[in-house]
Amino acid sequence: MTSSPLKLLLLGGTGEALALARRLADDARFSSLYSVAGRTRAPVLPEGLESRSGGFGGAAGLAVFLKDGQFDLLVDATHPFAAQISANAAAASEKAGMPLLSLRRPGWSAREGDRWQAVPHMEAAARALGPQPRRVLLTIGQLELAPFRAEPQHHYVIRSVEPPPEALLPPDCTCLTARGPFALEGELDLLASQRIDCLVTKNSGGSATEAKLVAARQLGLPVIMVERPVLPVVGSTVISVEAALGWLDHFASSRPTERGV
Repeated sequence: MTSSPLKLLLLGGTGEALALARRLADDARFSSLYSVAGRTRAPVLPEGLESRSGGFGGAAGLAVFLKDGQFDLLVDATHPFAAQISANAAAASEKAGMPLLSLRRPGWSAREGDRWQAVPHMEAAARALGPQPRRVLLTIGQLELAPFRAEPQHHYVIRSVEPPPEALLPPDCTCLTARGPFALEGELDLLASQRIDCLVTKNSGGSATEAKLVAARQLGLPVIMVERPVLPVVGSTVISVEAALGWLDHFASSRPTERGV
């Protein structure tokens, strides 16, 4: 008995997505396409796996892409804050009648010694900085800086993978470009050399960027933590690459085989 590979669309852009893609590249049971949103000009792409960049035209466009491409399975391994993409994936999978697997890494939790203030969105984070001038490290990406323009009394040190658009920059800022993972020693040096008073970040979770939280804890610095958006609950959800591989293994094993001639 033989069976053709399962066609899988992997919505990526995270370290977990890359790790999963690299494992799938060597699995003959799957024919995988790795897709990124295209917001980063030079995204890290998996070797040995077909990739694409760009949007689909919303949930309806994604559903058409899945049907036209004759995909069997959709995997959402996008960033925990990519709420619109995850909502589109959920809606498209239902419209296309296709199984959806979501890979969502756990968020960070405050530990003893942390000075966290949880806020629901970026506008609240900007207001939480208060009226007194502070030196603020922003590790929130390059596209959500606009709310901090309304709080120009602070000096912002903005770290992102690529330079932010000038139109979004607060008037008093320093821009640094760097790609994780980041080591604790480097984060301690950054906070000290830039004389940071407060860190603003998203609760992205994962180990690649967690060192900044350890550094803030060691230095006794406050952290304004933007909580995750509420994501749709559709299909199956796992929290690790290994769990995703286990789910996919079960999915492939339970698939009816095609009898050869």
